[in-house]
Amino acid sequence: MLSIKKYAAIDIGSNAVRLLISNIIEQKGKPVQFKKNSLVRVPIRLGADVFIKNRISKDNTQRMLDTMLAFKLLMKSHKVVKYKACATSAMRESENGKRIVDLVLEQAGISIDIIGGEEEAAIIAATDLNKYIDNNKTYLYVDVGGGSTEFTVIHQGKPVASRSFKIGTVRLLNDMVKKESWQELEEWIKLNAMGYDKISVIGSGGNINKIFKISGKAMGKPLTYFYLTSYYNMLQTYSYEERITELDLNQDRADVIIPAMRIYLSSMKWSGAKNIYVPKIGLADGIIKSIYYDTVSSNTQ
Repeated sequence: MLSIKKYAAIDIGSNAVRLLISNIIEQKGKPVQFKKNSLVRVPIRLGADVFIKNRISKDNTQRMLDTMLAFKLLMKSHKVVKYKACATSAMRESENGKRIVDLVLEQAGISIDIIGGEEEAAIIAATDLNKYIDNNKTYLYVDVGGGSTEFTVIHQGKPVASRSFKIGTVRLLNDMVKKESWQELEEWIKLNAMGYDKISVIGSGGNINKIFKISGKAMGKPLTYFYLTSYYNMLQTYSYEERITELDLNQDRADVIIPAMRIYLSSMKWSGAKNIYVPKIGLADGIIKSIYYDTVSSNTQ
């Protein structure tokens, strides 16, 4: 017996807002499959407001409402049976974040959970990484966002340490990350990578996905520290405008890609990793999994 249902995840980040619609394929005697059906990304960049003025502007509040209404209609068209919306760093720190959550519920009928950094790290770490990792190896999972980056050390297929740091691409662009934050991150990585003779990084987030696509590497093959360093140095020889016109980067990617690479390269350097794997999964994938497993556990109780 085959059952196919559609679930949706809404990830309200500091740089962009995403709607992921996935097919949940259940077949008796076989493991459940999660298959991406549609992904819509809107670069609202809430963090640019919040990290400077501590609140989301009137213009971006309206864009949020318009986007959520559009997402609501898309979910209806796709016949989505369950969804979950999670807001991260920018909404978490915004003084009017709660008011916007209420407005979205009132006007678009979408309920938003504002989640903490540690919960965000836990959802990301719960994504089905087994397809992409070797259980005999150790990894540092790095999910770079606009407002924060989530780090998880995975040893023998299980998370052993996890932490969220307020170091993100939009914050870095606006020069809002103190030297102490970088030092704290360096200490955490070195402390938690210590004792493992060999470690690789797993990178997630739109920027590393883009770099992986540009590299032309086959899925499952890693990018090297050398490749990433060369690409980082090359990017800096181009102006923001040239990155759009000559390197064909979207305008909302062309600026944040450099600070994102700084975070990935620092993570690799401090952990001693020579390779970074890019499985193209993130918070939205974790949300889909959490909806499914919550549904399964509530049905078996």
